[in-house]
Amino acid sequence: MTKNDSTSPATCAESSTASRAPTNNPAFVTTHWSVVLAAGRSADTRAGEALARLCRLYWYPLYVYVRRRGHRPHDAEDLTQAFFARLLERNWIARAEQAKGRFRTFLLTTLERFLANEWDKAHAHKRGGDRPLLPLQFDAAETRYGVEPVDDRTPEQAFEYHWAVSLLDAVLTRLQTEFQTQDQGALFAALKPCLTGEGIGDPYQALAERLGLSETALKVNVHRLRQRYRALLRAEIADTVASPAEIDAEMRHLFNVLSR
Repeated sequence: MTKNDSTSPATCAESSTASRAPTNNPAFVTTHWSVVLAAGRSADTRAGEALARLCRLYWYPLYVYVRRRGHRPHDAEDLTQAFFARLLERNWIARAEQAKGRFRTFLLTTLERFLANEWDKAHAHKRGGDRPLLPLQFDAAETRYGVEPVDDRTPEQAFEYHWAVSLLDAVLTRLQTEFQTQDQGALFAALKPCLTGEGIGDPYQALAERLGLSETALKVNVHRLRQRYRALLRAEIADTVASPAEIDAEMRHLFNVLSR
């Protein structure tokens, strides 16, 4: 890993800040908890899709956790692959109880138990073994891991940080898809930097002219973009907690994690 300073990718989501920006999109169709439970039912036709979503959202934070526990890249790859496979094979997912708490806590607790109890068994197999390989981009992961800033985060803190970043990335991807579906990809590309803390670069008047908007219309679009981003983020977080009463606390936790 390289030494550098880190920045928070959540600048605009921390404040509630509504024209041509999309505004009529439902919350996420599939919740994280329903994904977990569907993936645990082998007879459910959604199981494969559910596992793919699980992997896409959470495999890198879990990989980072395993690496921070001192495992070498190839071993971390094996363990992360085996962990997701055994979530299904051992039916661990089917035993998950949403009422017991946050999804990230369930996932990390299950991984810790796996590393403590299953490492020898997983390591005994040849790499890949007889388990189906999941579509995880480990080559890119190790490259990404190697260039990340050096920090003193514990494995648990590293997992939480990358959980937060992955969650924000998923929200940003969802928002981009909404704009593209309404043929507003260029507008999203121009305004996206305001969500990542970079700023839009051009003065509002110049950017408005480039986009064929009035300056007032541009400001309204930025306002609506931020509102929609925050709404999607709340929806995403709502899917990972046991009750709506926990959403605000989890939002605060997410921003605290990113600010460390």
